[in-house]
Amino acid sequence: MKKTFSALLAAATVAGALAAATPAAHAGGGGVAAGIAGGLLGGALVGAAIANSPPAYAAPPPAYYAPAPAYVEGPPCHVERERFWDGYGWRFRRIRVCD
Repeated sequence: MKKTFSALLAAATVAGALAAATPAAHAGGGGVAAGIAGGLLGGALVGAAIANSPPAYAAPPPAYYAPAPAYVEGPPCHVERERFWDGYGWRFRRIRVCD
């Protein structure tokens, strides 16, 4: 509602400024100013209606899906630390060992 009111107030301000800016010596020139003011007011109303409308697409709510269970076939495996020489010194690495 606040956006609509602000848009209407801005359109009325612009329309008033355009109406006041027309030259007073030309008696038949009010049709152009009225057309411009009407176009600005109509555009403000349509823009306010579009801005306040709900979005066309709403994202689905986040959901958690548990991963499928993993069934291991074969012997059970485990991870061990192994000490090795890399050419500069002793280092450790983890290796997978399946029995």
